[in-house]
Amino acid sequence: METRKYIAAAKKQCNSHNCAQAILHTYADVAGVDEQTAVNITGALGVGMGNMEGTCGALVGAGLVLGMRNKDRMCSMKQMREIMTRFQDRNGATQCKLLKGVGTKLVLRQCPDCVADAAEFLEEQLQKQAASDK
Repeated sequence: METRKYIAAAKKQCNSHNCAQAILHTYADVAGVDEQTAVNITGALGVGMGNMEGTCGALVGAGLVLGMRNKDRMCSMKQMREIMTRFQDRNGATQCKLLKGVGTKLVLRQCPDCVADAAEFLEEQLQKQAASDK
């Protein structure tokens, strides 16, 4: 698969999509949904889950893609755990408000970069799954 992480990041950069929308919209074909449905499903997931209180929306979007593609809870959970670990290792947090520096005034990662990271780690999992499906 040719990387789409820059496409996903650009959707967030120009503010046409929230972080979850940028991921699910970019990988709608992989998830098996049309692009408008992808936008609608993720409409309430901007600013992280619970308005910065929860997980970064880009990670939530990646989890949605995995769940819809795999249709196997255990496989999706294992892949999501790997994505979360890689994201945490790279960025120092998975919670939106920590990434944005709310309360700390130390921004760990800008949203478009979070989207690119989540997309990169999602693509790695999709490629591993495709290789094992052969």
